[in-house]
Amino acid sequence: MLQVTATEFKKNLGHYLALVNKEDLIITRNGIPIAQVSIPIDKKVSLVTQLKGIIPNDGYTMDAARKERLTKHENNH
Repeated sequence: MLQVTATEFKKNLGHYLALVNKEDLIITRNGIPIAQVSIPIDKKVSLVTQLKGIIPNDGYTMDAARKERLTKHENNH
């Protein structure tokens, strides 16, 4: 089981979401465990559903994410 700070988890979310497929994660704040992220063996649950309530809602929407991704794609070509 991997232990990571909340700050580190937020900064490298994609990395840790990939790792959660291999091992459970314990997220800590000030050295105190505040959350565990794992994939249930008996049912598939989206990682977004598992993270609901762990990461504060910052108002970032799916539409904003799409626009950001398209803008980056357009700038790279």
